[in-house]
Amino acid sequence: MTLEVLGSAVLGLVLAWAATHRFARRLPTRPLVYSTGVIGALFGDFITHSALGPGSALLSLLGAAVVSAASLSLLLRPAGRLRRRSIPA
Repeated sequence: MTLEVLGSAVLGLVLAWAATHRFARRLPTRPLVYSTGVIGALFGDFITHSALGPGSALLSLLGAAVVSAASLSLLLRPAGRLRRRSIPA
């Protein structure tokens, strides 16, 4: 159980690191991204472990990766400026 938690935390850090290098200009500050990645991975591991029970470490890590990636994707800002067209009255 302890190794599963540590593994999911490391997985969250790796995903956050990859996101900061891939989408550096579209993300907020790095501490927020790293903490979101780790917390998302721990929460995903908790949910998956609760649903499947003990003995499914690989599936728990997969759940941790999915929830971490989903929570990191919520931090992304749009790539370009939003264009608003004025509607003539």
